[in-house]
Formats: sequence, structure tokens, C-alpha cells
Amino acid sequence: MLTQPEKTLLSESPNLPGLTFRGFAGESDYPKMLAVIEASKHADKIERSETVDDLRRNYDHLTHCDPYTDMLFAEMNGEVIGYNRVWWEKQEDGVLLYNVIGFLHPDWRRKRIGTTMLQHAEARLRQIAARHESPGQKFFQFWANDSEQALLGLIESQGYQPARYFFEMTRNINEPLPEAPLPPGLEIRPVTAAHYRPIFEASNEAFRDHWGFVERTFEEDFPSWMEDPDFNPALWKVAWDGDQVAGMVQNFVNAGENNEYNRKRGYTEGISVRRPWRKLGLARSLLVQSITMFKEMGMTETALGVDAENLSGALRLYLSVGYKEVKRSMNYRKPLDYVERKTR
Repeated sequence: MLTQPEKTLLSESPNLPGLTFRGFAGESDYPKMLAVIEASKHADKIERSETVDDLRRNYDHLTHCDPYTDMLFAEMNGEVIGYNRVWWEKQEDGVLLYNVIGFLHPDWRRKRIGTTMLQHAEARLRQIAARHESPGQKFFQFWANDSEQALLGLIESQGYQPARYFFEMTRNINEPLPEAPLPPGLEIRPVTAAHYRPIFEASNEAFRDHWGFVERTFEEDFPSWMEDPDFNPALWKVAWDGDQVAGMVQNFVNAGENNEYNRKRGYTEGISVRRPWRKLGLARSLLVQSITMFKEMGMTETALGVDAENLSGALRLYLSVGYKEVKRSMNYRKPLDYVERKTR
């Protein structure tokens, strides 16, 4: 068990009295991680609501990541002020992605702590990448919201560039809805446990056409999803053509967020239609039915996220149904050989 970061992976540490780095210490770190997340979200204007149980559940189902070797914690006089974690994944097209996620308390930003931690993360990811013999492209990857100015400054200074833009969109539940009948021959059925696998596989198939698609497996990914407090298949709108899933909207309510931000929001997410049933108005119908359901539940708004460059026309669809952009996020990437190429 690794309890200290490998010193060979750490760049020159800032000369700050009391600053130390260490590895993951187990479940005792979850409350400390949550405290950093809470401080960060307020400074960065990010709306999220998490608990220690949420962190524990997420870390029980990590993929391609061992927190004891793939995390770094920064402490000031023994108190956690930041941490990051790395993992890898492979896109359907063979591109290998080496991901970094991290948080740093706003009181300790712009002191080169974040730079040190990011460079350590990249060094660890290079170790992992060295085991992957693949002819495909390899990228470091980071996700950031446009309100995270400190983070954007850090990753851009290290050579990351935006690869894709995404919008968070909301809709007033009381605005008029367009007519959107279900295409002939299709029907919406209540979801039962027997439907979980065909729904999961249909969603996986439909999203295979999307940018950055990474294959998921029912055995590895569905159990962790079922443990999520927001998992509620009773809210899903799934259209069937006989015994085939044609399309779906996997609606949910994040009760923690609604309580924290004093709102009544339903999420119309996981919107997908399989190829044979596209361009029939199915996605529009399922979306309109989902919004209607949330209105009947007493919600005041719905929300979703979308790839701004989605080739299927998803953004146009959402705009036509009344959704409006409220926030923007970016996928940042940097070639794994960036540093080597830069210093030649």
C-alpha cells in the first residue's frame, strides 16, 4: 500500500512552510476530500451536492484507477488542502485518454501547489501509459467549467487546449410545449428489472456515434449506477418497437441539489435513439413527455447537458423544445508527448 507519493514524480515543490504531500489513506480521507470540494465549489460557482457516502460509493466502483497509487494529497500543517486522482480509458476509435481530476482549496491557489500536483499526475499517467502498447493517439484529459478561472489558467499554462465544448441547458417547466406524438408502432412501457440490460445495451449502442465514446459494460457499470440515490427507472421514458428498445430518456431528480439550492428541477438526461428509429421525431416526443411528467410532479424546471457540436442535431432539438444555455464546460486535451516535443 502506497502511503506517500513517489518523490521521483514530484516536480520541485513550492517552498511553503508546512506544505507536504502524501498518498491516499483510505476512507478516513473522504470527509477531508468533501471539505475541499465544498470550498472549491463555492469559489468556482459550481452547483453540486455530495456527501461522504457519495464519495465512498464512487470510490468503491473506480475503473482503471487504484487510489493508493493514483492519488496525491496536499496538506498544510497536517490539514488537507487539495487532492487529485488519475485514471485511464480507451475510446471506441482506439484513442487512449489519461484523465486528471483535482480540487484545491481557494485559499491556497496561485502558489504553484496546483502546478506541482498536476505535473505529478502527468508523471504518474506516463508510467501507466508506458504499459499500453497501442498505435492509437494518447492524450491527457481534463474537464473544466467556464467559471473555474483558476483551473483554466492552470491547465492552459501547462499546454492543454479545448477539444470540445458542452452546454448545460435549462427550461422553464411552464413554457408551452410543441406537439410531439410518438411515432407509429412504438410504445412506452414501465421499466422493470428485466429491462435493465436491454436498455443499458441500447443506450450504449446509440451513444457509440457520439464524440469521445468509451465502451461501458453492464457488469461493471450498472451495479454502481443502481446504488446511486438518483437512480429511479420509474421516471424513465423508454420507447419500444416490439421487443427492441428504440430510444429513451433516463430522467432523474437530484434531491440533494434541489434541497441545497432551493429549487425543483428534474433532469432530462441520457437521451438516445438507436439508428433505425432516428429522424422520426422520437427524441422530441420522449423529451416532451418527460417535461410533462416533471410538470405533473410539481417541478419548476428541467435541465440537461449537451455536446455543442453533436452531429445528430441534439442542440437544435433542445433549443426547439425551449431549452436555453446557462453554463458552458470544456473538454481539454494535451498530447501525451507534448513536453517531449516542446523541449526538443
